[in-house]
Amino acid sequence: MPYVNIQITKGATRDQKAQLVKEVTASLVRILGKKPEHTHIVIQEIADEDWGFSGLLTDDWKKQQAPQSRTET
Repeated sequence: MPYVNIQITKGATRDQKAQLVKEVTASLVRILGKKPEHTHIVIQEIADEDWGFSGLLTDDWKKQQAPQSRTET
């Protein structure tokens, strides 16, 4: 029984989540021969303030990127 836990920051649409579930399930069927009815996929959405990388919380990192993206255009 495959169990897949996908953690993403908040913001994905319902359609995007449905596509993730469909495509991850299809990959498990195609690559490992698993049965779709035995496959469990959990999508956890994490708030930007609860996710950190590069030494910053994601919401702070995004704030820093905003001025750069304005100057690049």
